[in-house]
Amino acid sequence: MNRNVYGYIRVSTKEQHEDRQMIALRAFPVQKSNIFLDKLSGKDFNRPQYKRLVRRLKSEDLLVVKSIDRLGRDYEEIQNQWRLITKEKGADIVVLDMPLLDTRKNEKDLTGTFIADLVLQILSYVAQTERENIRQRQMEGIAAAKLKGVRFGRPRKPIPENFDLVKNTWLGGGINSRQAAKQLHISQDTFLRWVHGK
Repeated sequence: MNRNVYGYIRVSTKEQHEDRQMIALRAFPVQKSNIFLDKLSGKDFNRPQYKRLVRRLKSEDLLVVKSIDRLGRDYEEIQNQWRLITKEKGADIVVLDMPLLDTRKNEKDLTGTFIADLVLQILSYVAQTERENIRQRQMEGIAAAKLKGVRFGRPRKPIPENFDLVKNTWLGGGINSRQAAKQLHISQDTFLRWVHGK
């Protein structure tokens, strides 16, 4: 059978490295020119390289991913993408971390197909649950840090000593807010925020 073999890699942020996934796909083997890479969150499927890959997939082609959560972390969306690739496109999928998720073996084997579908549903559920747990732990960690007085975001810029003088000049109509901000070496928005928040 003459099939194209493609790989898909996703890392959640630009700071994360794709080396581990790339090594696994190249060892499969997948040609480097057939590997599509997105450095974006898995929360949705607005990913340009993934979309290019799906458009290119044809019947009998093979898609290789390191793990099921590379397709995404949302239970329903993973299921939808799996159906799109295997049923609508007619392509096969191999998930390297989970040998049971290899549709090449299950083309004519009803039991194998049933097991793959069952494993996919369980793994999709686990992936979404883990994502929700991570989000919950982050929220709890932020709340605990705030209780300890940890401040998030950029540190607040100190208000200059001459702020009250410049503010009073502005209030008296001697200068406009842009000029006041320029005198204080801050943005106009910051000046107005300080005026209303002080």
